[in-house]
Amino acid sequence: MTDQTFSGVFPAMVTPFADDLSIDFDQLAADAQRLEAAGVDGLVPVGTTGESATLTHDEHIEVIECVVDAVSDVPVIAGSGSNSTQEAVSLSHRAADAGADALLLISPYYNKPEPAGMEEHFRTVADEVDLPQIIYNVPSRTGRNIAVQTAVNLADHPNILGYKAASGDLNRVGEVLEKTQGEDFAVLSGDDGLTLPMISMGATGTISVAGNVEPERTCAMVGAALDGDYDMARELHYELGPLFRALFIETNPIPINEALAIRGHGTGAMRPPLSRMGEKNLDALREVLAELADAEAPLAR
Repeated sequence: MTDQTFSGVFPAMVTPFADDLSIDFDQLAADAQRLEAAGVDGLVPVGTTGESATLTHDEHIEVIECVVDAVSDVPVIAGSGSNSTQEAVSLSHRAADAGADALLLISPYYNKPEPAGMEEHFRTVADEVDLPQIIYNVPSRTGRNIAVQTAVNLADHPNILGYKAASGDLNRVGEVLEKTQGEDFAVLSGDDGLTLPMISMGATGTISVAGNVEPERTCAMVGAALDGDYDMARELHYELGPLFRALFIETNPIPINEALAIRGHGTGAMRPPLSRMGEKNLDALREVLAELADAEAPLAR
């Protein structure tokens, strides 16, 4: 997908586990095919939602290979970031060899690099691995924001074509959009509840958690917004709002795993230290999903 702008809905996939906590590759392939059939624009395995932190490097690559083999037309954007630059380079090379079409690179976590080190980290991976890459800002996970100027500087690299914004700060997103106008540099929402306002500012889509369980509605909302039909997009945004909130009532990816299990897609099992959802929150999630199931399905994009 080199030279293409990232646009549309890209579900951040879960990694389904069997009851013994081995990876359920049959369910993983089924999830990929279900999402492709629903009309998503790409798939993002082995990110935060895919519990990459509890996968071995070999499992990481096996998940990517499974998703690549399962789909026919949509690109696979593989998570391959690390808090070690050389480890990120190694994982990115292995992801490319596994057939990934592009890479999602979380900023270095725990280390808390200064802007110069942050920029050098991303440039090193982009220099070493010739695939389109999205840099990922999620300071609630990493402990450090990617500075706006760092993102702007990186937009000049031919392999760095996108920015996943999950800081919750629309002013920061707006500044990145403002300062990268005219660049081949896509800004994607990493917060489902902020996808619509981000698109109104110039973002081109979302790497979505909700898209795993409600792909048709998520695609309809994003498609309407990208087409400029904000009345329809706003209606769908409000319809999905309770789900957006419910999927973060506990730490992601606990709720999305439970939601998929409720819908019959997997066991809901997660690897420690994640735990199953508390019963009160689970009841609330069931109620939200039931209301969406009873609602009229959106028109196809």
